[in-house]
Amino acid sequence: MTQRFPADRFFLIAGPCVVESDELNFRVADHLATLAERVPGGVIYKASFDKANRSNRTAHRGPGLDDGLKALERVRERTGLPILTDVHAPEQCAPAAEIVDVLQIPAFLCRQTDLLVAAGATGKPVNIKKGQWMHPEGMRGAADKVRRAGVRRPEIAITERGTFFGYGDLVVDMRSFSRLAAACSAPVIFDATHSVQQPGKGEAGASGGAREHIPALARAAVAAGANGVFLETHPDPDHAPSDGPNMLPLSELDALVTQLMQVWDTCRP
Repeated sequence: MTQRFPADRFFLIAGPCVVESDELNFRVADHLATLAERVPGGVIYKASFDKANRSNRTAHRGPGLDDGLKALERVRERTGLPILTDVHAPEQCAPAAEIVDVLQIPAFLCRQTDLLVAAGATGKPVNIKKGQWMHPEGMRGAADKVRRAGVRRPEIAITERGTFFGYGDLVVDMRSFSRLAAACSAPVIFDATHSVQQPGKGEAGASGGAREHIPALARAAVAAGANGVFLETHPDPDHAPSDGPNMLPLSELDALVTQLMQVWDTCRP
């Protein structure tokens, strides 16, 4: 079986925040498929069929479970890339696992036992995002819930996406990567784009972001021990339907990934 979260090779999770049109999905996925030829641990395409934890009731959420999964299936058929998507409720896990290759637990839901167990029971790899309020060792319980959910123990990764610091901002503790790896016995991923999100500081109460800090934080995280990097990317972030202020322009992705691989090679024995 292919290892989705290799501990000995740099890997990348990337894609738009939310499933959009086939045209947009394919444009990003085709770019990532070409990039994957140079990434030692591979590239996983990421997009959410539903953004259930939006700041405002009227915010764009995506196409929903059925149409979203069909769109993601078309991406995989076209590019051959493995697919990751968020799940927000236990009943979404089984149908999502029939289509995608990796299930992701959003940070706000990392202590939801029923969701973690349902994701683990599918046997698919699971990426658990660390809640912004959680200390690294506190994620041991979340990893254990997923691992003990079924006969077949799924592959697990833990993602650091920053910690709340005051109101409307996040800070990344670079010590967290080694602490998470030790506590959870799992590869650790750095979410370089949500870590620069500014919750509630955008227009009309939506989340803002400071994407100019993405490269420096990503390089530092890989140097500090992150096994892989999560990057939301879009051809036109300023007009994206979700999380635009903290997404990396697609045109800047290749240069940053090249830098991250160089940092990996320099910092790993």
